[in-house]
Amino acid sequence: MIGLQWGDEAKGKIVDILTEQHDIVVRYQGGNNAGHTVVCQGQTYKLSLLPVGVLNPRVTSVIGPGVVVNPKALESEISMLAGRGVNVGQNLLISDRAHVIFPYHIAEEAAFERSRGNEAIGTTGRGIGTCYRDKIGRIHAMRVGDLLRPVSFKSRLKDVVDYKNTILKALTPGFEALDAEAIATEYLAHAERFKPHVTDTTSFLHKALANGKRLIFEGAQGSLLDIDHGSFPYVTSSNSSGSGLHNGSGVPERHLTKIIGVVKAYTTRVGGGPFPTELDNPTGEHIRKIGREYGTVTGRPRRCGWFDGVASSYGGRVSGVTCVAIMLLDVLSELDEIGICTHYEINGERTADFPSHVEDLAAAKPVYRMLPGWKQDISGVKKLADFPARARAYIDTIADLMGVPVTLLSVGPDREQTVML
Repeated sequence: MIGLQWGDEAKGKIVDILTEQHDIVVRYQGGNNAGHTVVCQGQTYKLSLLPVGVLNPRVTSVIGPGVVVNPKALESEISMLAGRGVNVGQNLLISDRAHVIFPYHIAEEAAFERSRGNEAIGTTGRGIGTCYRDKIGRIHAMRVGDLLRPVSFKSRLKDVVDYKNTILKALTPGFEALDAEAIATEYLAHAERFKPHVTDTTSFLHKALANGKRLIFEGAQGSLLDIDHGSFPYVTSSNSSGSGLHNGSGVPERHLTKIIGVVKAYTTRVGGGPFPTELDNPTGEHIRKIGREYGTVTGRPRRCGWFDGVASSYGGRVSGVTCVAIMLLDVLSELDEIGICTHYEINGERTADFPSHVEDLAAAKPVYRMLPGWKQDISGVKKLADFPARARAYIDTIADLMGVPVTLLSVGPDREQTVML
């Protein structure tokens, strides 16, 4: 289950619904910069690190090796759920290969963003990118499994913190040095509490497949934020398209039987970067207000615009989707007309290809197909035949652009407000 836009496609709701049909839910990339909002039995849950499957006591939830874990954030999330009567228990497994976010990652990310000024990428400031950078650099990286070896962990951490303090003092005048001993004490305490959950999740998933278990993989962010295939450099630091599933979980793609691409009925974006279909006008504000378009993690208002068929179709091709789910269709119900971008015009040439360079994306002028709005409430619709004809036409246009069938429609936040086609 993959988001095909710039994230925030309401993927959590789909995973929550499909969890009933599966035994294991796997989160395979990103960190607590991602967020899923799920409405279950009238209760709203906001999750960042934990897979949505934790809300179902029958299901095993897995945090895979491709995820970067902030232990403090994870413990806070588990405590939040416990306070609301949801006991994670032994149904949560954390990969011992997953990399760990430390306080210096957060400090580094803040310093780098400040240094970019008006060219800041717009990160969530949670140390995700700097942790992934250390992971690729190898020398200063540490994994969840390392926290279970206290002696070697404390020795390595001291060396890393000494190095990071030197860097941070140079980047941030007046920076107060981090205390390696205090960090070690805090993180080892977290590790002791997480110890029952930590395991080799790759081996666990391979055995589960051999035993006929049903798995659903929960994508975070969206395909257009993919580090290799997205709108670089305004991207996240992991493979957030379908291409990240194999390396982020250890499960080869040949085991997949269906890949669901999730899109909003319009487009949103958080942070910096070009956004060809952005509506910086009353219509965009209307979509933001009706759709409650504010970040799950940061609370930042999202930029809103018409559905971008060029970008979403590209995200679908990169992720290899076999079908599409359209979310928040009800948000558009009050509009007189609705735009769908079918092509870009870049330097006088029309194209249906998503550009690989950010300057070309910034120069792209959207070519729209304007459709009449349906102007009636669809939040109670239960089957496809009951949608207004103009809403059906809008759905069909998106399906044609995507090149795969639409198999699910969401017309409201509750589970019941979902139409399976």
